Amino acid sequence: MGRLRSGALLAMVALAACAPRPTAMRAAPDPAAQVQPVHVATGRRFDRTGPIFGYERARGLRYFRADISVPPTHEPGRIEWPDGPPDAATDFVVTGTEVHDGAADLISRMREGAAGRETLLYVHGYNNTLSEAMFRLAQIRTDFDVTMPTLLFSWPSAGDPRGYVYDRDSVLFARDDLVALLHRLTADPGERVFILGHSMGSQLVMEALRQLAISGDRRALARLSGVVLMSPDIDPDLFARQAEAIGDLPQPFFIFITRADRALTLSGFITGRKPRLGVIDAADEVARPDVQVVDFTDLANGDDYNHYVPVTSPAAIEMLKRFLSETGNPETGALGALSLDLPAADALPR
Repeated sequence: MGRLRSGALLAMVALAACAPRPTAMRAAPDPAAQVQPVHVATGRRFDRTGPIFGYERARGLRYFRADISVPPTHEPGRIEWPDGPPDAATDFVVTGTEVHDGAADLISRMREGAAGRETLLYVHGYNNTLSEAMFRLAQIRTDFDVTMPTLLFSWPSAGDPRGYVYDRDSVLFARDDLVALLHRLTADPGERVFILGHSMGSQLVMEALRQLAISGDRRALARLSGVVLMSPDIDPDLFARQAEAIGDLPQPFFIFITRADRALTLSGFITGRKPRLGVIDAADEVARPDVQVVDFTDLANGDDYNHYVPVTSPAAIEMLKRFLSETGNPETGALGALSLDLPAADALPR
């Protein structure tokens, strides 16, 4: 049985490696589409929106904005990639871009017209291309009615399922850049950042918070308005040591797990068959009173290997939006729902 499971996992990697990867494409705007401004800070070169496995990692960050058009036919939880010539009436497409002259220019333009001074920072996970990460953030903005400024931190993932070790090294390579970005986003009075880290991006988030803590920079940590680690691809023992080094974690601090996450099952196999943090069996496996674990297993629908359930399952999206509506605080932004004391998914009424 063990050999069969190992063979199935390896076959999944091989098939994923052979499959063509979609790339963000430009198209003319459609008046019925919803355009989402996605700001990006990235260690990738602008001409590498697709897989970059084997390329030299670039030093320093680059900043730009992409206007992502979400079609009027969009269904919650989905990214409607073009199947043929891109059409804004039916597909996610890029309708405009603007390169920013450094972090200060990006932050100024990103916050133009914003009601508050809080930013949602999204850190994508393993095996993500820049195109995929931009479209995912646009989908999250759309489905959760996000109005606060949003920023994608796109680290140099290989964008290739065979690049798992490459990506783990890239997390460490990008750690200083993420710390520097957090300094810039929280430099002025009243500025706050809510972090959403996904998969291996959660490990990058924890490494950055640890680096802030061990350097004695509690000011930046104090200006984090919350952290969500969604399907975190982290060894639970490593998370415990990282959290210990950080000390008082930003609040609220959530871990979103899905025990049926097939991508993390594969990750556990690659790293030595130890379950990853995103598939732990019980909340008490994270023995910290300042961490809340939310189980989305019962809301999984099989899409994307159950690796993005909180933002791809229509039932999960509806649950989180319902909690948002109960806050009565529109300034917090759509993902402010995550700062509520959510029950486990299996405790919800059916």
